[in-house]
Amino acid sequence: MSDSSLMSIEFSRRRALQLFGIGAAAVTLAACAPTGTGSGTGTGPASGSAAGLNGADPTDFSFASWSFTEEAAAPALEAIVASYQDKQSVTVDDVSFPYNEYFNQLMLQVRGGQFTGAAHVDVAWLGSLAALGKLQDLSSLAEGRGYTDAALKAAQFDGTQYALPWTIGAIGLVTNAEILAKVGVAPEEFPTTIDAYEKTLKDLKGLGGGLIPYAASTKAAQLKDILIWMQTFGSPLVDGGTVTIGDDASIEAVTWYKGLYDQGLIAADVDRFDARSLFAQGRAAIYDDAPVGRNAVVGESPDPDLADKLAPVSRPVLKDGDTPRALVWGGAIAVVDGDGAPTAGDFAQFATSDLDTVLADYAVRGLPPVTTEAQESAVVKDDVFGTLFSERITATATSNPFWAFTSYSQIETEIAEQVQAVLVGSATPADAMKAAGEAAQKLIG
Repeated sequence: MSDSSLMSIEFSRRRALQLFGIGAAAVTLAACAPTGTGSGTGTGPASGSAAGLNGADPTDFSFASWSFTEEAAAPALEAIVASYQDKQSVTVDDVSFPYNEYFNQLMLQVRGGQFTGAAHVDVAWLGSLAALGKLQDLSSLAEGRGYTDAALKAAQFDGTQYALPWTIGAIGLVTNAEILAKVGVAPEEFPTTIDAYEKTLKDLKGLGGGLIPYAASTKAAQLKDILIWMQTFGSPLVDGGTVTIGDDASIEAVTWYKGLYDQGLIAADVDRFDARSLFAQGRAAIYDDAPVGRNAVVGESPDPDLADKLAPVSRPVLKDGDTPRALVWGGAIAVVDGDGAPTAGDFAQFATSDLDTVLADYAVRGLPPVTTEAQESAVVKDDVFGTLFSERITATATSNPFWAFTSYSQIETEIAEQVQAVLVGSATPADAMKAAGEAAQKLIG
């Protein structure tokens, strides 16, 4: 296999589980495990002491993550949990919901006092979760662990370290180089402008066979992806405290997206998981994803050589000279105050910064680690796909400006529903974006 093969193939799951000290046939059972340190105290906005064992006896706790529901990612989390259970002689109760339901379910359980412990979170959610007043300040646990400054900042809200960073990367375009070659396009010569990109999509559609050129998100649950295209067309989304959606750029972006939809260049009822499946089956040439998606598509694909054909590319720009847009995406582990919180904090530190644990996790999930030591390891540096993804996508990624507001989830829902109305033809781009902007502004206050 070529150097661009997935790390989950080059650095196999069996080897990953060995690094965790767990037999591949008994991933949920404890065995020898690498050691990690858990230390530090401090106080946070929630009641009680900050997370961290600090000499206290370890206790059982709960760990919530959407990744327990994902076939490609679950083995890594199960291995981390199993090794930590052995290390501290505790029981970790896993809690899971599918990604599209996870945030709302977690918010409900935290608000209602039904969940305490460690919680895998999208960094975008920290503001909303912090507003509940139950997240611990983990700044003491972040000290001396080698986290990069950028990663630490991504897991902060209003300057408070509400979580420990786990993986920080971006969401961008991933292509099948073999399919692109059929229309004379190489990944390194991928179209750089919107006009050239649309022409390539039309050429791909011309290949026939029911191929979806671009498996873009069209289901409301994932239509927040349109925001990065609005930025590509020149909309800032937010200017100070003013929502700009409804401006000419956002209207132009949605008009263009609707045009792709009407021409069959994107398909109806697609979310991230649908897109992965379509791409894995060779029924789509391009889709949006974070690096973790490569394991999912390769694992599901009937093509044994798909790993060698994956190619991340920079998002096209409106005009030459513009900077390609990409959305920062990151996972972190927060600690909800209550029973088991000190041990949950120690677990968060172990999962995110213990070198052997982090590298074994990378081998399975392929997500960029957040410590300098891990980033400089041969395991990460020799991963060609990961390196290209960082160079072509993560290098110019920016965060969603709506994340600064605790109501960001409701804002994105309002926008998504209006974009969907445009796609199905029940609203014009201008009217829909005006309504979306007004609704978002009310939520910001």
